[in-house]
Amino acid sequence: MTKNSEQLSLINKSEADNTPVVCLGITFENDEARREYFREELRKKLPELRQIEGFPVGEDEDIIAISDPPYYTACPNPWVNEFIEEWEKHKSVIETNNYFREPFVADVSEGKTDPIYLAHSYHTKVPHKAIMRYLLHYTQPGDIILDGFSGTGMTGVASSLCNDTKTLESMGFEVNGNIVKDPINNEQYSRGHRNTILNDLSPIAAFVSQNYVNPSHAESFSKEAIQLMEKVKAECGWMFKTQHINDGEIQYDSNGEVIFGDVNYTVYSDVFECSSCMNEIIFTEVAFNLETGSVLKEFNCNHCGAKLTKNGLSRVKETIIDAEGEKVVLSKQIPYLINYNIGKNNYTKKIDSYDISLLKRIEETEIPYWYPKEHLPDGVNINQPKISHGLTKVHHFYSKRALLTLAKTFDLLHKMQSKNRHYLHFAFEQAILGMSKIARYVPTHYSQVNQYLSGTLYIGSQIVDVSLEYILNNKIKRLTKLLGSFESNFERTNLVSTQAIQSLKTIMPNSIDYIFTDPPFGANLMYSDLNLLWESWLKVKTNIDKETIVNPVQEKDIDNYKTLMQEAFEVYYKVLKPNRWITVEFSNSKASVWNAIQESMQKSGFVIANVAALDKKQGSFKAVTSTTAVKQDLVISAYKPSEENIQKMREQTNTQESAWTFVNQHLEKLPVFLGTKGEASMIAERMPRILFDRMIAYHVQNGLPVPISSAEFQEGVAQRFPMRDGMAFLESQVAEYDKKRILVKEFTQMNLFVSDETSAIEWIRQQLMKKPQTRQDLHPQFMKEIQHIAKHEKLPELDDLLTQNFLRYEGDESVPDQIVSYLHRNYKDLRGLTKDDEKLKEKAMNRWYVPDPNKQADLEKLREKTLLREFESYLEELGTHKKKLKQFRTEAIRAGFKKAWGEKDYQKIVYVGDRLPESVIQEDDKLLMYYDNAQVRVEM
Repeated sequence: MTKNSEQLSLINKSEADNTPVVCLGITFENDEARREYFREELRKKLPELRQIEGFPVGEDEDIIAISDPPYYTACPNPWVNEFIEEWEKHKSVIETNNYFREPFVADVSEGKTDPIYLAHSYHTKVPHKAIMRYLLHYTQPGDIILDGFSGTGMTGVASSLCNDTKTLESMGFEVNGNIVKDPINNEQYSRGHRNTILNDLSPIAAFVSQNYVNPSHAESFSKEAIQLMEKVKAECGWMFKTQHINDGEIQYDSNGEVIFGDVNYTVYSDVFECSSCMNEIIFTEVAFNLETGSVLKEFNCNHCGAKLTKNGLSRVKETIIDAEGEKVVLSKQIPYLINYNIGKNNYTKKIDSYDISLLKRIEETEIPYWYPKEHLPDGVNINQPKISHGLTKVHHFYSKRALLTLAKTFDLLHKMQSKNRHYLHFAFEQAILGMSKIARYVPTHYSQVNQYLSGTLYIGSQIVDVSLEYILNNKIKRLTKLLGSFESNFERTNLVSTQAIQSLKTIMPNSIDYIFTDPPFGANLMYSDLNLLWESWLKVKTNIDKETIVNPVQEKDIDNYKTLMQEAFEVYYKVLKPNRWITVEFSNSKASVWNAIQESMQKSGFVIANVAALDKKQGSFKAVTSTTAVKQDLVISAYKPSEENIQKMREQTNTQESAWTFVNQHLEKLPVFLGTKGEASMIAERMPRILFDRMIAYHVQNGLPVPISSAEFQEGVAQRFPMRDGMAFLESQVAEYDKKRILVKEFTQMNLFVSDETSAIEWIRQQLMKKPQTRQDLHPQFMKEIQHIAKHEKLPELDDLLTQNFLRYEGDESVPDQIVSYLHRNYKDLRGLTKDDEKLKEKAMNRWYVPDPNKQADLEKLREKTLLREFESYLEELGTHKKKLKQFRTEAIRAGFKKAWGEKDYQKIVYVGDRLPESVIQEDDKLLMYYDNAQVRVEM
């Protein structure tokens, strides 16, 4: 047993079902006794817990029934701080006091085909192996990790598998005892479990998390799953029988008995009204090619021959009696094809009279078990089923036989006393979507014929009504195999809570060692909508008040989203220890959402140190079909400043030293060198312009005056810090950079997409760093690069950008070092010539180059004056009319806002901000920062 495992045993020690266990200092006869004791304690606490933000919608007994306290509660977990105290007791004091990490800067690529990832079909997950790389870098065994938007609990899975040699080796690590080495980055980590607090607003997400981090034993799970399937089949199997037909003839066995097959699925087709002859047409009959499995975009009416498209047709409506005996009007869908098995042989046939009579008999059968009957709420993802298909209640998502089958299944699950009950529920609940009407007919992918679109409740024109066996047989086999592979690696080192992240503010301040989080991003996914079916069967549903999304039905726009995200990051900031890191996984193609996340983080006190890419290797439905969707997720690394530096900056208010305290701290947190295989890369955060932006952001977001101008900052950076390749370093870092830099042959600049003045200047800087050149050399390529400038952006001419930001050699003095170095490298006949040689001067004439930092400061002063003159002209223009500015230099607006902030003229910022297009404010992080903070001060 490892040292970490011995420590964990003090919290929960259990070798078998009937041996004593210790939990939070209390000894119990066995694990069931522990569970019942804490369930009773939870029952007592529920009245008080119901007052907490995000408490789910559900009855007390339903919440208690699915909880496994104190490790997992289907409501706010009241034991979180007790576990933190227990975990903290057993940590190494040396490791805690000597903590130092640079941001994890490697781009991570981990696929979504791992059996663990595929164990549940929840809408979105970050692959656990990707998270493991961050945990290994930022944490030690026994550290306490928080994920407040934990979804299905992949952070918890990653925390547990940081102890699993087999998993670590599969990721390319070399494992020697408790030492884990990354041969690519030459980094060394510690093998061992981490302790994780998992929280999600969604009850189904928290329930899935619990089962991911507390898996059953493979053998007992498999046995009970098969038994459960057999019990369901014994009562419901008659509904999934069909006569075997060959060449239109019923087939008989040797005894003259009709041969019956086991139905895998029945294909139902939409029925439309022909826009020409008004007759009913069965979509599958006229638009589907059974042999190729393809659907025609254009097809002919089988009554009048008119050429039709689906979008030009109206659905036929019909009145039916639903499972509750009520009349409802639904879009007409009729059974058309049946797929079935005889032994191992598979067949597909058209529906026949026997099948019709069987379906009629099923409709007349009463359902003696509970099933969800509540009305469908309004929702972004629920509108299509409600409006297009007429669904008004949850059970309308199911055919009568699917509803009866699921009702029987969950009745058996609720009555089970087995320790595997929750995991069996976890396995069987995956039929909830697969047996619903969102399951589409996709015959070109036989193994996924009941495929449904991730991130939507869309009901297609061809759906499948599947059997429980068809959808779950292989799933149970895969889960059994998965359980057998990792059941010994999971210990009770994860807590699960169900509540709004905002209410986690009750966690002790400065108690968390690391945060990994994958929050909702704007309107990407409407989780409460998408979880409706799962949670209805779970009997506990999401409380949407604090759901952090952009959702017009919930009346939440980007500003509401930003407010909720800031509340979340304020909790994260409060509970994270100083000097520690937070990693935020981001996936959204909208700049407004990206800025909302960044501003929320910075307003809460975090300082962003790096942004890298996380490639999940498999796009979602939207990412695959949308050309603007983000194909790679971004990962933001940020840190909580030390208490010492926060206090020092407050004491240094209104002095330049406040800026340098920030920069010293920030440089210490940045990677010293980026590069592999003989190639070095630019570290953007070390560039003076970016350092200046970060310094301003920190001061503004924390209500401090900006202590220094751009020109003074440029000059100060050059005087205070060693500069290498245009980047600033601490004295303690530069030797390491020089040592690694000398070994590389190539230096890679950042890839830029020129969209505004700032990126245009940086693009020019990169070109001149590589090759000092004339305006004529630059101009053709510059014109190509600026084709995608934003419509509102009034971009200066190339000549103005060069004059305001760079220097040109005019032959009046010695040739500058930057040009000399380039000419010596690229022209053999110039090598060895001195800076004052006339031949060298002639070749250098009229070339533009990047100035050294001291001269850059002078340029910054001139540039700032020009920008402020431009800003004043906008103020004059706005005074003549009440319209918004249509075109302007964004850099001028930024400069004006910065000056107004320094002068505490917050009204001027709000006045101009209100006259800018809203999309510009929302999509520009610097303008948004000044505008939002100025609004707060104007309203005070």
